[in-house]
Amino acid sequence: MSQVRLSDEQWNKLVKLLRQDIRAYVGNEAECRRYVEAVLWITRSGACWRLLPAEYGRWNTVYKRYSRWCEAGVWERLLAQVSQAPDMEHLLLDSTIVRAHPSAAGAEKKTVSRL
Repeated sequence: MSQVRLSDEQWNKLVKLLRQDIRAYVGNEAECRRYVEAVLWITRSGACWRLLPAEYGRWNTVYKRYSRWCEAGVWERLLAQVSQAPDMEHLLLDSTIVRAHPSAAGAEKKTVSRL
């Protein structure tokens, strides 16, 4: 089973942002980190909440907190904050997968004459 772990550097950035949000309850940092990693596991695996591994806590507890954060807009604000400073470390551009129409390279366009 795949595990989703945040590096200490990633977690330190996230917890700083979460502490600034008055609607996000952080409390015990270790428990909050486990909760965020549980949400990441769910989103990465696509599994239903009941299949959450026990190491992340009780699925229902994690789901309820996730639901509260969704209703409070915590995730949207967090996304907006982390999107302002994107990490370009893992960016890869590969133009070999982009297909262009032959006419984009100068070929004649085939037209259909309509009578």
